[in-house]
Amino acid sequence: MKHTLYAFVALFAAVQAGAETLVLPEPTSDRFCQVVQKILSNTELDSYNIVFPVMDDYRASKPSPRPLLTYQVVQYDGQMPIMVSCKVKGAAHIREFKGEDTAGEQLFCPTITRMIQARAVGELEQEGLAEAAANAAAFVIDDNEPHPTGQQYLSDFELSYIGDDGAVHINTPSLFHDFDSWTSWILPRRIEGQLYCHLATADYMKSLAKGDIQPGTLMTTADDAPTVPQ
Repeated sequence: MKHTLYAFVALFAAVQAGAETLVLPEPTSDRFCQVVQKILSNTELDSYNIVFPVMDDYRASKPSPRPLLTYQVVQYDGQMPIMVSCKVKGAAHIREFKGEDTAGEQLFCPTITRMIQARAVGELEQEGLAEAAANAAAFVIDDNEPHPTGQQYLSDFELSYIGDDGAVHINTPSLFHDFDSWTSWILPRRIEGQLYCHLATADYMKSLAKGDIQPGTLMTTADDAPTVPQ
């Protein structure tokens, strides 16, 4: 068990170095996707982040590079936030509108999920739940290939599942369009340079690790998705 946690600490240190040690706010904070924007595009710019209380508004939203607008929605299981969805801008699109020095290396959604996993492990350790902490550290964060279309990103999916390897896997579905790609010449401007993420929360991972919930939570972006505490 200790070897698993030591290996996880080393992995987390590497993730944090790549993310410049920015700390994620609580998933219900109106700054959450603002910080996700900073981490994934390696930018110091503050976005104006809008949190939607209903899924329909989130589905229709499109982030903007000028002004820098990002969007967020949270889904709940009862009172517990279990997933945060963010729509942010890619680094190349920020550089195009804000200047070459305003954004750096492009990172992707699993980077954020691994940071959330590290928080879950740390909180379980602080609570004295060593076995649950080891369970959470052993979760496999899938490096899902980003979807090319919004329809795919908004489709139903399992937030967690048991893989063929017997481990608990955490999905991180996303959408990405590289503004530097030749496809920017043919795409409508409103969908250029977008980066969207679905992100499991630390509370969700902790509940999985403790056995309070079982893998296989089905997520949807339908109108009746629970976007407020129940």
